[in-house]
Formats: sequence, structure tokens, C-alpha cells
Amino acid sequence: MSRRILIVEDQEDNRRILRDTFGRAGFEVIEAAGGEAALRRAREESPHIILMDVQLPDIDGYSVARRIREVPSLREIPIIAVTSFAFTGDEERAREAGCTAYVAKPISPRRLLQQVIDLVD
Repeated sequence: MSRRILIVEDQEDNRRILRDTFGRAGFEVIEAAGGEAALRRAREESPHIILMDVQLPDIDGYSVARRIREVPSLREIPIIAVTSFAFTGDEERAREAGCTAYVAKPISPRRLLQQVIDLVD
């Protein structure tokens, strides 16, 4: 069974980099460009892990993570918060929202891939 990753990112260039990185590593890549789409795709696809951009056009990633945690079938899915605005307290805020891990941009695709593999294997 292939591992499914939901990439929630509003910037197409960033989604392409992540899609290529995880696709080459054998992941089935599911994408969402906003929070509402992420909630819908998570319910439909039950991914093994979620990469959640914090700054989204409709609902912020923290709110999406909280709403995902309210769905019993999705509660245990690891969520990695990814943000370009790394301020003091943001990691704590991400964890309080239900995120498993926190990564500040710019990200190293290789390092992020390894972090994802560590969480899903």
C-alpha cells in the first residue's frame, strides 16, 4: 500500500516542489490550495500524513488542524505545520492546534522528506 500525503499549500511553486519530492519517494500525493479544500480532501482520502501551510487564503492552518482533530477517523494523522512566519511561540501554537511537528520555511525538501518518513514508518 502506498503512503498518502496531503500537501496543503496555496503557492503552486511550493506545491510542485513538494509534489515532485514526495512523488519521487513513492508517496501518493494529494493536494489542497486552501483550508476548506484540505478538510474535504482529508475526509475523502484519509492520508497517512499532512503537510499544513499555516498561511492559507481562506482558513489558517492552525484552525484547519483543530478541525481535523475533531474528526475521529482523522485524529491520529500526523500534521506538520509549515510556515514562513516563524515567530516566538509559533511552534507552541502549532502544537496546541494539534500539529505533530513544526517546520519553518525555507525548507530543505530532503530534510522534510526524512522527517515525514520518520513519522509515517
